[in-house]
Amino acid sequence: MARSQEQNRDARERSQKAILEAAFSAFGEKGYHETSLAEVARRAGVAQGLVSYYFGGKEQLVGAVLDAYFAKMTAVDLDDDSADDRLRMLIDMALIAADQGMPQQRIVLGLSMLPTTHRMYADAEQRNLDGVLAAGAVMQDLFRERGAADPGLEEVMLRSVIEGVIVKRAVYGRTYPLHAARAWLHRMYGLGAPSVPLPFVASDLPEIALRASDAYPDS
Repeated sequence: MARSQEQNRDARERSQKAILEAAFSAFGEKGYHETSLAEVARRAGVAQGLVSYYFGGKEQLVGAVLDAYFAKMTAVDLDDDSADDRLRMLIDMALIAADQGMPQQRIVLGLSMLPTTHRMYADAEQRNLDGVLAAGAVMQDLFRERGAADPGLEEVMLRSVIEGVIVKRAVYGRTYPLHAARAWLHRMYGLGAPSVPLPFVASDLPEIALRASDAYPDS
């Protein structure tokens, strides 16, 4: 029996989702240059021709990965709480992403910093500029409500600090003290001590001793 249009659409969407998830994983673990479309297809459980059919070449697939990343990162939906509560939520969302979405963070970091791939990142940012600007405006409104003299600068600096945390978490693995970083951010912005722990997989070590080798727990 032939499949209906709805069934075909569902199958297509499932395949595309599986390919994107596999691409996030493969690019995040092996980097852009060392990842092949065949590897992505193997992880997704589909024929390699299907990857090319839906996404074209590797550069186009990376573009789709970045578009998905920007869509997720700019979907800022904060409750109508106080500015302090919204800031706490933004900090927590960023640190949870640093802990639980490291393959995605690694591929984005790599693409944004390497000279050979920076253009791909810049093009994706331009495609998603409306969302990027809207997310920035949400953060600026938050700082404006807190009485900041320059909300735009406050947004830039918060992003810089959080992105620095994400980079260090990628380099040092679970020896990077995310819980302590959270407490430090709360003190810096006068938010008080965190009242509820975040669901990180590992707690901070009693003594901070960063080790890059901890980024490879299975080696």
